[in-house]
Amino acid sequence: MFDIVPNDIDKVIETVIVSNHPIQINRFPKKEKQKYIVLCMICHLFEKDKIYTEHEVNEILEVVYEDFVILRRYLIDYHFLDRKPNGSAYWLTADLNDFVQYKLK
Repeated sequence: MFDIVPNDIDKVIETVIVSNHPIQINRFPKKEKQKYIVLCMICHLFEKDKIYTEHEVNEILEVVYEDFVILRRYLIDYHFLDRKPNGSAYWLTADLNDFVQYKLK
C-alpha cells in the first residue's frame, strides 16, 4: 500500500507514540502513510480468530487514544478489522505475521 522504510516507522515512534506498553499516541497523524503505520502497530492489540463486541473494541482503543472512534473507523477502512453490518461483532482480518515489523517492543 505504501513504500515504508524503517526510518518511517522510527519517525512515527518519535513523534506520535507516547507509550509502548500500553501503546498510546498523542495525536492521530494527518499523513496517510503515518496513519497506516500507527494502525499497523495498533492491530497487534487484537487476537486472531476472536470475535469482539463494539464495546470491547472501544475499551481496547480508548487506552491508545482519546478519539478511539476514529481509530476504529480507520482500522475498518484499512481492512485491519471487519465487522457485521449492524456493528454487533468485530474481528481481526489482518494477518499479524505481515505486520511483525510494526509491533512495538
